[in-house]
Amino acid sequence: MNHFTDFENDKLLCQLSGERFSVTYRLFGTEADCRRVADEITVEQSVEFPFDQLPPGEIVDQIVGHIESFLKIIDEVYEAVVSFPIENSLPDFTQFLNIVFGNFSLKPDVQVVEISLPAVLLDQFKGPKYGIPGIRSLIGVYDRPVLFSALKPLGLSSANLSRVAGVFAENGIDIIKDDHGLADQVYAPFKERVKMCSDAVLEANARSGHNALYVPNITAPMYLLKERALYAQECGAGGIMVAPGLVGFDAMKSLADDPDIHLPIFSHPAFSGSMTVNERQGISLPVFFGYLMRLAGADATIFPNYGGRFTFSKEDCIEIAERGKKNIGDIKPMFVCPAGGMKLEKVPGMIESYGIDVMLLIGGGLFSHGDNLAENCRYFNSTVTEISRSYMDQGNMTST
Repeated sequence: MNHFTDFENDKLLCQLSGERFSVTYRLFGTEADCRRVADEITVEQSVEFPFDQLPPGEIVDQIVGHIESFLKIIDEVYEAVVSFPIENSLPDFTQFLNIVFGNFSLKPDVQVVEISLPAVLLDQFKGPKYGIPGIRSLIGVYDRPVLFSALKPLGLSSANLSRVAGVFAENGIDIIKDDHGLADQVYAPFKERVKMCSDAVLEANARSGHNALYVPNITAPMYLLKERALYAQECGAGGIMVAPGLVGFDAMKSLADDPDIHLPIFSHPAFSGSMTVNERQGISLPVFFGYLMRLAGADATIFPNYGGRFTFSKEDCIEIAERGKKNIGDIKPMFVCPAGGMKLEKVPGMIESYGIDVMLLIGGGLFSHGDNLAENCRYFNSTVTEISRSYMDQGNMTST
């Protein structure tokens, strides 16, 4: 029995463009189980309705997901490419993510490993305002990696954090961000901290001729996000940092798309681990940190580097960087900021892995290298400059 036999044909379906986007799902299990799961995805991620009860015609033919390919990768690992009409996801980013991996994100042994968008859908995404070329222009650095550090530890007063920011800026650090734990605590209130740190960096720049940028953490409840971004901009901050795992991808995208906000955005990975670190579930690291962050407008994406205190592999980290620069329509390339327990001794290997289009984020390791923070910063700068010059002389590196 079909409950829709007496329904009128929905003529609006005839207006579908025929354009589809595709998602590649990695599936784990026997071939029979994986084929069954692929079939489930086509329905669950589109109509979420018993397939045998759907009215015949356009909904089955066009709205339901289509399996475009089903391939064995290795034993008990398969990949299914499923396409969906672009109209299922338009016009907003939240619905796009819902179609990609809404209900099925709750299932075990399924991972999103690729997303492919046609030009008409890519046109809906502005991506980064600055990207790699824009940030390089802001800091005036074109021939080496960008030197990046963080204001730590949580518990310092605004005055002491601003002193650290000034030392960083005057001694060669290009980007100085808040630690992600800094919010609006009583010992370093947001407005006080942002004003004092912005002033300290601008004053250090005036003394040194450097163009360091201070990047406050504006991650906050939704009603405060734009207010904090505009306040940071008014104070002379050089960028803003937000954690989309906490506030949502679309919240970050709204900041990137906002014509009133003229600062580059740095995305932080806080609260994203459960979506990414299971190799048999969630969203692959390159897609999450290299593709979705860029679509959502991040000018630079922070993620744990291999060999640090987290578990990301070298291969995944390099692939994140490649996704950040891969040509996708008119969307600008995005800086990558591998971090998480990095020390100055790891700088040569990081440059070898990422080239010069990378932000080398060293936080606590910059303090522990020696007793004099200013000397540690200058050593960081001279080491990176020397290595970069050597690699560029050999023709191994070019900037985007």
